[in-house]
Amino acid sequence: MALTLSKSRLLSLWQHGIPLVSIVTFTAAEQALDTLGEDCGGGGRDLSQMRANFRSQTRDKKYVSPAACGETLQDSQGNFSSPDFPNGYSEHKHCIWRISVTPGEKIILNFTSLDLYRSRLCWYDYVEVRDGFWRKAPLRGRFCGNKLPDSILSTDSRLWIEFRSSSNWVGKGFFAVYEAICGGDMKKDNGHIQSPNYPDDYRPNKLCTWKITVLEGYHVGLTFLSFEIERHDNCAYDYLEIRDGSSESDPVIGRYCGYDRPDDIKSTSNKLWMRFVSDGSINKAGFAVNYFKGRVYRACIIQCRVCKYDFVEVRSGLTSEAKLHGKFCGAEKPEVITSQYNNMRIEFKSDNTVSKKGFRAHFFSDKDECSKDNGGCQHECLNTFGSYECQCRSGFVLHDNKHDCKEAGCDHKMTSITGTITSPNWPDKYPSKKECSWAITTTPGHRIKLTFRELDIELHQECTYDHVEVYNGKDAKASVLGRFCGSKEPDPIISTSNRMFLRFFSDNSIQKKGFEAAYTSECGGQMRAEVKTKDLYSHAQFGDNNYPGGSDCEWVIVAEEGYGVELIFQTFEIEEEADCGYDYMELFDGYDGTAPRLGRYCGSGPPEEVYSAGDSVMVRFHSDDTINKKGFHLRYTSTKFQDTLHTRK
Repeated sequence: MALTLSKSRLLSLWQHGIPLVSIVTFTAAEQALDTLGEDCGGGGRDLSQMRANFRSQTRDKKYVSPAACGETLQDSQGNFSSPDFPNGYSEHKHCIWRISVTPGEKIILNFTSLDLYRSRLCWYDYVEVRDGFWRKAPLRGRFCGNKLPDSILSTDSRLWIEFRSSSNWVGKGFFAVYEAICGGDMKKDNGHIQSPNYPDDYRPNKLCTWKITVLEGYHVGLTFLSFEIERHDNCAYDYLEIRDGSSESDPVIGRYCGYDRPDDIKSTSNKLWMRFVSDGSINKAGFAVNYFKGRVYRACIIQCRVCKYDFVEVRSGLTSEAKLHGKFCGAEKPEVITSQYNNMRIEFKSDNTVSKKGFRAHFFSDKDECSKDNGGCQHECLNTFGSYECQCRSGFVLHDNKHDCKEAGCDHKMTSITGTITSPNWPDKYPSKKECSWAITTTPGHRIKLTFRELDIELHQECTYDHVEVYNGKDAKASVLGRFCGSKEPDPIISTSNRMFLRFFSDNSIQKKGFEAAYTSECGGQMRAEVKTKDLYSHAQFGDNNYPGGSDCEWVIVAEEGYGVELIFQTFEIEEEADCGYDYMELFDGYDGTAPRLGRYCGSGPPEEVYSAGDSVMVRFHSDDTINKKGFHLRYTSTKFQDTLHTRK
């Protein structure tokens, strides 16, 4: 295949009189080579002659691809070896393997054969393993000779393996096998666990086990950030199982599936065991959970120990692994417990030491409205005492009729005067191939100020891949205020009207944390008067609260050429004072405060409509920090010029 040179580098390292390696990196005309080829050097050739040959070749800019050496491995298990294994590798070889498995999994790497030239510090021939996806990732080991290294476990889902030979000694080379594993021993005091491939759908036929251990004298706490696992009444297909201890023989805290986040979980000791299982069919987004250490106080230890010996346990179902409602002991009565379905398991256990009075409980049946036609619910029916509720699967919201479900999508309408906007899954990584929008509308006569609190989006010079884009209007047809990516928060952004539109986009490759932004309503701005009447309010919370103290707002209302501006007051209530010196509204017949003043108003306001002499009016509102009143609401429109204006006050 003919290749076109796009980037070249000639490297000749001389050590002890030996040229170690010469590399030329090529790019094909249509597709970049994924691996580095064999060296194109030839033993002990003179360096000047090599340079001359290289310059001669670059004039033609056509090359023949060298034999492949190394590759990117993406299967869940596999093997690789040095060139020509086991017949012996040649000198001046340079190969790179990149192993990349499903995010959330780790890689275990084993060398089953190793026979490389042995030197001090493995200087000449060696195979090197790095914990990541590039040559500067943390070094896990450099190996030569014939002693097999111990198994290597990655900390993430990627490994980098590099092989170099520079001696003329002939050995077999090496052979290595790898396997993707999920789960593991978690021995930090806090951390994060997620299902494989989260936040995208987990893969079929997964079995992952985590063993969490924190310091002695503490318990393990779990807080679920998100949860979406294939639903089944008994969680028989895909599920997350949690046990109170360090093994699968310890007591079950619960087996979880469906779309409801489990409540916070606390172990009775410093150990917790988790297992995630998926079958070969339906796959969902999975789960993300934070774990942490928590202090076990004396009172809690006593209670936990009692519940370990004598207790009554209530479950929704007939098996010992059905959903646990609670394990009870002591003297405090539990709240009323309602089963999920038409059966309940109550188990009482006592040891052979301390005996107490025991317990007495009443039970009664409640009609299961969900048993017939799923209660009329389109998706899921949840039986409650005396009634039932319809619920929707993830990605859907309940229809107004309370039975049907409609697709939720990722389009949001924000109508509050302040609010917070976050990317999907915040503060965890946003999913791939996601497009979301937010249409913000605030009180007429007010602008929207958007402030990014945090930004962590895949970086690109032009933000071509993942980005958040802000528009100065109601939708994406409005002018663009900015497109953002990377990790540097932009300066606050202010719209020119009471509407702003945001759109977030992610492609199918790199995922980051995303963004968090807050918006507030700002008074003032430039308004356009048209034949259609529009509204302007003194403050964003008009009708709900009095205007705030310390307000200084200016609006400029402009009509088209040949027309004036008409102001019609609907409501006017501002602190009254003889000279309107405290709180007031001022009108100017022009674009700013240097134009002729039409009046200063307070109390009950102007007695009638106000007309401009030109094509614009400036409205100024001021309030001090004492008495606050209802404020004002006016309507404005464009009109033909009037001969008579309000006189100045």
